[in-house]
Amino acid sequence: VQVVESGGGLVQPGGSLRLSCAASGFTFWRHIMSWYRQAPGRERELVAAIGSTGDSTNYADSVKGRFTISRDNAKNTVYLQMNSLKPEDTAVYYCRAPGLWGQGTQVTVSS
Repeated sequence: VQVVESGGGLVQPGGSLRLSCAASGFTFWRHIMSWYRQAPGRERELVAAIGSTGDSTNYADSVKGRFTISRDNAKNTVYLQMNSLKPEDTAVYYCRAPGLWGQGTQVTVSS
């Protein structure tokens, strides 16, 4: 039972990244999936969440209009498309299923 994130990296301000989270070992299609992030010296915060069918989403105010969460239940994968990235988006991004966290992927926004 695990979720594994990928897709992080270094990007310039204004750039884009797409994070992926591959799930295995549980009935992915039944569960709400979420992305969180944690910047140095700060608490982990919710970035975005998506319902089991993908029809409902919600976002932190700080990323609304820039980030898009989506899922492919056939592939047991959830995505986070991040556009117009800002230095303050720099953090470790974590995928979360109920009761389960990934290891995180680093996103650094810097010129």
